[in-house]
Amino acid sequence: MTPACKTIDVHQHIVPPFYLAEYRDRIAASRGGQITPAWLEWSPARALEAMDSHGIEKSIVSLSTPGVWFGDAVAAEHLARRCNDYAAGLVSRHPVRFGMFAAIALPAPDAALREIAYALDDLGADGIALLTNYDQIWLGDARYDPVFEELDRRRAVVFVHPTVPSTCRSLIPDIPAMIAEVPQDTARAVVNMLLRGTLTRFRNIRFIFAHAGGTLPMIAGRITQYAPPDLIEQLPGGVFAELRRHRYDIGGTANAPAMAALRAIAPIAHILFGSDGPFVPIGATMKDLSRLGLSRDDAEAIMWRNAAGLLSAGKANAR
Repeated sequence: MTPACKTIDVHQHIVPPFYLAEYRDRIAASRGGQITPAWLEWSPARALEAMDSHGIEKSIVSLSTPGVWFGDAVAAEHLARRCNDYAAGLVSRHPVRFGMFAAIALPAPDAALREIAYALDDLGADGIALLTNYDQIWLGDARYDPVFEELDRRRAVVFVHPTVPSTCRSLIPDIPAMIAEVPQDTARAVVNMLLRGTLTRFRNIRFIFAHAGGTLPMIAGRITQYAPPDLIEQLPGGVFAELRRHRYDIGGTANAPAMAALRAIAPIAHILFGSDGPFVPIGATMKDLSRLGLSRDDAEAIMWRNAAGLLSAGKANAR
């Protein structure tokens, strides 16, 4: 059941007008060559209308794939600043309705560190948003460690969103990569962070993995079967104990098979409501959630209580 209660959506995207106008070709390339109407029709007013229609009290907005990194560190730092200022303006105009996860140019550590400080200290961002890979260098790579060290020091909330690697965008002709490659890239990133020790070394970061962790719940057992034993031995408590520490949103996965798999690796207290709006209508997630037969307590935990506690703790510790 889904009782009438306030809902916090931790997975809702913005489309800054300048971002769409200036990076339209790159956006299209990252999404199979097409831009859906949701990209073209988004506006703050439409976002608020959708939130009001479906009982969303607050949405934490972020930039979707392809993000701000296109190979040039200076340009990426500039674009991240513009996008974060845009999001902060939205939050300033509607402080009760919106929060933000800030974009950073992760492959450029100095630029990323500057933007983390600006976003968390000056803009009051709720956390930082990362993509699963940048130029096919996945989270977990040692080159990202200086940034993860700072996020760990701040005990920051970090929202991890998938993106499709360029080599996987057309593996199956005429089949959108969003179907299978998006969830698989979240799993790639988490597996890389798990086995390279990122999740163990930076234990203070509060990760949220989008879309129920993608295909991660289905392949978690394979990690224990096939990973080198010396890597498994470095995980306190083992693979499943490590995965249970993290948070997962239900964007695109509020259905019985996906939720059964997710609940096998994550407690209810670590599952958050996420709609993936505007690319997935908020109402679709709400409708799917209502069919799961959750208890009132579990439904309320997912819909707002878990996110409220996480975001409150994150803001208190991020400076």
